[in-house]
Amino acid sequence: MARITIRIDDDLYARLSLQARNAGLGAATYCRDILERFEGTDPSGYHARFDELHATAIQAFAILATSVGERSPDILQKGLGEARRLLRERGLLDPEQDRA
Repeated sequence: MARITIRIDDDLYARLSLQARNAGLGAATYCRDILERFEGTDPSGYHARFDELHATAIQAFAILATSVGERSPDILQKGLGEARRLLRERGLLDPEQDRA
């Protein structure tokens, strides 16, 4: 089995140790579990929950955009422009998609 050594600050170590103790695990086992969940090997872990939330948000926004677009296309366009601005500010908009 491979080994790694990492340095973490004392506050993070204290939180990890407490969570490991609460889970009835050693710190190394607890950290391995976190890494496995984060890397997607746990089907009900981090990625699965994030994907579920992402899908729900997309569905809700699609319904909202459809409703607003049918009632007021100009407000929809204004909202989409604002969304592009916010995404651009956060570096989340692919320059290829940023044509407006």
